Amino acid sequence: MTLRELFAIIGDNPAYVLFFFCIIPFAALLAGLLGKDEGHISPWKQLYAVLVYLTCMPGIFAITLNVYLFAFERRSIFDTDIYTQILPFLSMILTLWLIRRNVDFDHIPGFDKISALITVIAATLILMWIFERTHIIVFSYMPIGVALLIFVGLLLVIRYGWKVMFRTRSNS
Repeated sequence: MTLRELFAIIGDNPAYVLFFFCIIPFAALLAGLLGKDEGHISPWKQLYAVLVYLTCMPGIFAITLNVYLFAFERRSIFDTDIYTQILPFLSMILTLWLIRRNVDFDHIPGFDKISALITVIAATLILMWIFERTHIIVFSYMPIGVALLIFVGLLLVIRYGWKVMFRTRSNS
């Protein structure tokens, strides 16, 4: 199954996706109401961590997919799929906003890892875009599998460099 086939199935049966991306912000709203000013306490912060991961992973994927489609494939904005490219991003923004109203992100376990992941993905996409614009490597004419392999390779190299660059003296 390819991504195109998966997205076609999602487009034909949007009820599950709509339910998933609506229930997560609703759960964040409900947790905010029930655990008002207690978001930093143990059961709530674990719930918030689960909600953050459930919404951020598809949201980050949607953003990455959008950047790839618009920057490298030069796809028209009118071809944007609402269920796979817009809804995950909006759900992520709404969920993070609702969670932020009740708890500081520093109290949520693993939130720093997601922030680092977003930074590394953004750096990789910017690097790939620079390569594309300077015609060092032309990603638009490559098969998607090759472009994904290059993306993952750059992601690993940048992640390793990030760890080496910001390692503390006590860890070395």
